[in-house]
Amino acid sequence: MTFTYEELKHKTVADLREIAKGIDHEAVQGYTQLNKDHLIVAISKALGIQHVHHEVIGLDKAAIKAKIRELKTKRAAALDAHDHAQLKTVRRTIHRLKRQIHKATV
Repeated sequence: MTFTYEELKHKTVADLREIAKGIDHEAVQGYTQLNKDHLIVAISKALGIQHVHHEVIGLDKAAIKAKIRELKTKRAAALDAHDHAQLKTVRRTIHRLKRQIHKATV
């Protein structure tokens, strides 16, 4: 049976050990002594499963992250100046930009 990284991540340690029991690969040797994180890595290596990274579609993520870094310096300045109105504005803007990235992630 084939598994994805996400399916393995949501299984229990007992289930992962049962899967490892049926695999004859050096990566899963000593599977009874491994914790869940190490079991997932070992089984993934033995089965050739790659972790799929998320992608941002329709946005320039680098530009948005650069804007967030710029806003973080403004946030620090507002904290030092005790300017609560500016601080609130900057924090909300950072939050909105992060949400844009999150919504565009597939």
